[in-house]
Amino acid sequence: SPGNISMAAFLLVALAALPANIDAFHVPSNRMCNRRSPVYNNELSSPSSPLVGLQNCNVQYGNVKHSSLYTAGKEDAQENQEEDETSEATDDATDADTSSTDNESSTSDKDEEDDPTKAIIAAYKSNLNPRRLSTDARPGSTMKPSIDVTMKFGGSSLANSECIDRVAKLIRDRIRPPLNEDGTVSEEVPVRPRAVICSAMGKTTNTLLSAGEMALEGRVDIEALRTLHLGTCRDFDLPSQTRTEVETLLGECQDMLNGVRLIQELSPKSLDQLVSYGERCSVRIMAARLNQIGVPAQSFDAWDVGVLTDDTYGDANLLPTAIDSIRERFASRIDPNVVAVVTGFIGHNTKGRITTLGRGGSDLTATAIGAALKVDEIQVWKDVDGILTADPRLVKNAVPLSHISYEEASELAYFGAQVLHPIAMQPALKSDIPVRVKNSYNPSAPGSVIDKIGNPDRMVTAITCKRGVTLMDIHSLQMLGAYGFLGAVFSDFEKHKVSVDVLASSEVSVSVTLDKKQREEDTKALCEDLSNFAEVELHQDRAILTLIADVRRSSDVLATVFRSFSAHGIKVEMMSQGASKVNISFIVREEQIDEAILKLHSCFFEDQCDVGLVEGGQIR
Repeated sequence: SPGNISMAAFLLVALAALPANIDAFHVPSNRMCNRRSPVYNNELSSPSSPLVGLQNCNVQYGNVKHSSLYTAGKEDAQENQEEDETSEATDDATDADTSSTDNESSTSDKDEEDDPTKAIIAAYKSNLNPRRLSTDARPGSTMKPSIDVTMKFGGSSLANSECIDRVAKLIRDRIRPPLNEDGTVSEEVPVRPRAVICSAMGKTTNTLLSAGEMALEGRVDIEALRTLHLGTCRDFDLPSQTRTEVETLLGECQDMLNGVRLIQELSPKSLDQLVSYGERCSVRIMAARLNQIGVPAQSFDAWDVGVLTDDTYGDANLLPTAIDSIRERFASRIDPNVVAVVTGFIGHNTKGRITTLGRGGSDLTATAIGAALKVDEIQVWKDVDGILTADPRLVKNAVPLSHISYEEASELAYFGAQVLHPIAMQPALKSDIPVRVKNSYNPSAPGSVIDKIGNPDRMVTAITCKRGVTLMDIHSLQMLGAYGFLGAVFSDFEKHKVSVDVLASSEVSVSVTLDKKQREEDTKALCEDLSNFAEVELHQDRAILTLIADVRRSSDVLATVFRSFSAHGIKVEMMSQGASKVNISFIVREEQIDEAILKLHSCFFEDQCDVGLVEGGQIR
């Protein structure tokens, strides 16, 4: 009809007037499905869906589709229907933000002049209602205010597709805690994950190292890696783009191994690149799975978010500028309401080469990002219910600690406990951000909080040990009354690059422990040099038993320890009370270490001390 023709002509004219670059628009996921979006598709999950209590809304600009996860409560739905025409005056926080960006205004203005698309996007973002960007509970809502966190998951938590799925749903349920079984609101505090840091899946790093060794022997085989990663993609029916990215990375890995096979060389630099493929595949799979279940996520290699290191391949250190670099990258490139899934353990040096951060590298990535973003809490997810009072493989009655200080946790790590590496805790310590260790297999457990205070009321915090150490006794009557004895001893230690764990000294003797990492030839050469002015004895097969304790109550602690050791025939060959004032160490025969730990744990943590616990000078 003529009316329909006129209407069609009108629509054609209107469409012709649209900007040609509309497909280039980027839609922040925190837009929360504003009705002014060009395409609005609101899909409420069914009661049987895993997204019960959540609303999954898809916003599409041109060919680009974005998903947002937000509250589906009545209060929130009513507020999302409101159309705010004007923005309120900015508050103090906005003033501070404006001040911090003044120095960059001239550069950004020039960029916008050079690129009209950037100007359009900047103008669009400036019109967003700031209230829609907040993750705090709205007035009248039963939802608790959320806290900003970084979350780190190790290889055992990401071992296969089942583990990936569990972790993805764990993250979703931390963002929006599900209702209790009786329909009441959960007491759990919601979180906003600014970053999720992932290790390689399962034993992938070891598999890659083995593949490197095989390549040196002339054989290249990564079929096990293909089966694990591509099988996981198929299990979830992940988008073709994700599968392509994973296949490309595995192809690069195979090409690199073929190069190793041909040139018969695998340098530390090449090793760092080789092992990086595990984390890089892992984050792409995790981000894709999060998006599938309604959590907006994007994968990043660590260098893309500012993780910069020195040139020490295999054991790199973060550059002093890394924290500022991470903060700038997140502020300029990453929407705070999109979960950034970041590779742990790896970074870039100043030359743009891949480096690895060594032991505890993924934990260090998590704490560095958390410190840069000033999050409320850094969460490290493991396969135990936090930091325990002893190794649960030996002590069945070991219990989790609710609070522990940074200093105590560092001592535990130094002496063998499987907690955060001391270096990994430094960014959190400097920024005074608590670190919570939780169990990915039991997420309802509260976990252990590491902070500056710990629990000062405890007499003993935990028991740990280091096995396979060597006790070295150095004795010299020639040095009686002469200065320089210790200087001469440790000069030889430095010469032969031999490190010491525990030390006890007197005027004419020194006893030290050496761990099993020391090379036998270095130890032998050290003994030869020391024998020029001292008698040296080595005692193999020893162990260090360490109590993390309040040394202000060391008299009570030591009284209980020696009563127990005496009753059970456990011989102490050396003792040291650390300068940190939180540890007391004993050197015993390795064959007696298990019994010693079990007896002391019964005394200090199980109220079953067979010799009586000494407290306040009294035996109870």
